[in-house]
Amino acid sequence: MIEFDEQQKRMVLKLVYYGPALSGKTTNLLTLHDQLSLEGRGELMLLDTTEDRTIYFDLLPFFYVAPSGMKIKLKVYTVPGQVRHDATRKAVLQRADGVVFVADSLANGMTINFESFDNLEKNLSMVGLSIERLPLVVQFNKRDLSDIVSEDEVRRAWGPTGLPVIMASALKGWGVLETFQEVLGLTFDSVNARHGLTARFGIEREVFLSEILKVQP
Repeated sequence: MIEFDEQQKRMVLKLVYYGPALSGKTTNLLTLHDQLSLEGRGELMLLDTTEDRTIYFDLLPFFYVAPSGMKIKLKVYTVPGQVRHDATRKAVLQRADGVVFVADSLANGMTINFESFDNLEKNLSMVGLSIERLPLVVQFNKRDLSDIVSEDEVRRAWGPTGLPVIMASALKGWGVLETFQEVLGLTFDSVNARHGLTARFGIEREVFLSEILKVQP
């Protein structure tokens, strides 16, 4: 549900990191913020809850101005994973243009992953979004740990969904940028199909991605 003002040439895209508690959603955003170039990133704002280590949400704004003058702001949020915060998850999901589902690779986390994914599907429906049409990427985090499910098992379980599945260690810093690039690319394709970013505003996909994904030297 993109925010789009054609007269003002202004567009706001919203990406949401979703997943079970302690799967690494916040670590993903903190690492991503560290990896991206200073001129391409905004201030990272954290609002802590009092329980566990969950972040209520993070806001990471980017700004991009196309040669045509179209201004695009990109906001990236996380949601709290605990069951008790379901109302907050629904609120943050509203008007999402793309979602990253951060799954826990620990061997005892597979059931929780599926429960959280089911919660995502239900909450998307409640805020008027379709999981079949929404750009969605699955990241299996914590691949640096020892007691984890194998990649083969992950792909057997999640392959039938048809969703992109990326292996990562947010703590070590790998797979984070790749996950973000994948969901950003899918989101661009979705918005381009609806609003003609390339045809009407001259915004090329690869140029857009390269501008957003500039990294620290």
